[in-house]
Parts: sequence; structure tokens; C-alpha cells
Amino acid sequence: MHGHDTASRQPILTARGVTKTYRTGSREVAALRGVDLDVHAGELVMVMGPSGNGKTTLLNCLSGLDDIDEGSVTVDGKDLFGMSDAERTRHRAQRMGFIFQAFNLIPVLSAAENVELPLLVTGVAPKVARERSREMLDRVGLADRGHHRPGELSGGEQQRVTVARALVARPALIWADEPTGALDSRTAGGIVELLHEVHAAGQTLVVVTHDESLGRSGQRLVEVRDGLVVGDQTAARELQPTAPAVTS
Repeated sequence: MHGHDTASRQPILTARGVTKTYRTGSREVAALRGVDLDVHAGELVMVMGPSGNGKTTLLNCLSGLDDIDEGSVTVDGKDLFGMSDAERTRHRAQRMGFIFQAFNLIPVLSAAENVELPLLVTGVAPKVARERSREMLDRVGLADRGHHRPGELSGGEQQRVTVARALVARPALIWADEPTGALDSRTAGGIVELLHEVHAAGQTLVVVTHDESLGRSGQRLVEVRDGLVVGDQTAARELQPTAPAVTS
């Protein structure tokens, strides 16, 4: 994973010339105006920029949650927009994980049921899904909270459940949109540590944030302004883990 061999390998994600215009009534807003981006396996990429400058649109378009107007996006060697909606949905379920600011947990399901959902959707046997769900909740430090519903958990605990849900299908790539946005700074710090642990274990992550301390804690910082990538720098320093791992 280190050094020169990254250049020779295919990126896990390749975006070329991606444009997206939103039309509301007679008004047009160019949200993305020709974005090029490569993400390699094992990278932790932070995407930052002023509000309303296309960060969330970038995530939605590069993950295939939203359509694009022009350009191409390849994830894991597959052309996202060259496949049918059904294929794209399946590819997303199998190869991507998502962590949202608003958690997006299903309130009537327990934490364990929320976490196993991506596996059940892709046809994993319920018994296996439950076992993997339990492992993941343990990994994010919530081994004893699996039977609780989201409403019975704190904001930080709910976000840990969404991290477990994003990890459970062992995706090629995890997208996080303002993962600390709804949390107080102390709780947010715990989630940042958790994201770094997940990355240290070999996971590829793309994190959209306006939180400076989170944005500058990654290996690589991509800056988006006016629908374009205006900066892309790799941190010169090797990151030291901020805390010991949660699980042994």
C-alpha cells in the first residue's frame, strides 16, 4: 500500500470531466463543472470547501446516488453510469458504504438490525448477517447496545452505528458526508478517531466536511470551490494514530 506502487495500480475510483447542473424552474445552478479525481485503495481523502460549493453534490454524483450530465465515473473498474439503475444500486450496496450527517438509521429497527440491513439486501443469510453485525458493533465500541433502537442511543452512539453499517459489507469505498456535523465537539472527536482507526485497518474513505480540524487530519485534502477541484494535496507527514484502537 505504500509508496511508488500506488501509481502503477488502477485507482479504486476515477472521475473524469464530471458535470452536474441542477435546474429549478427557470434557474440553472452548475454544481459540478468538470471534476477530475482519482482515489486509490487505502487512501483517506478529505473533501473541503465553502458551503454550497458542490461538496455534497460531488459525493452524490461520484457514488452514483445522483445522475451526472457529462463525464464518467468508474468505481472498482466498473463504469457507474454505463450500467442500469438496478445494477448501479446493487454495485453500490456491495461495494460502497455511506455515513451521513443525519445518521439515516431506521428508527423502528434495533442497532443490530440497522447494521445487518446492507447484508440482507445483497442476499447474505440472516444468521451470517447477524453475526457480522455483532462483530461490527463490537468493533465500533457498541457491543452491548445492539438491541437498542436509534432513539434510545446518543448522537455519538447513533453515528457509531452508521459507521458499523457502512463497514459491514466490507465495501471497496466508504463515503462520509459531514460525519461530525450533528455532534458536539467532544463526541465528534471520538468519531474522527474511529474514522482514522477504520482507515488504519485498510479501508478507503472519502470524507466531505467543512470541519477544519477533521479536514486537515486526513492523508489528502481535496478542495472544491465553484464546482471545481481547486486544490489537491497529500499531507507530507505520516499521521500518528490519535488514540489506541477501541477494540483489542
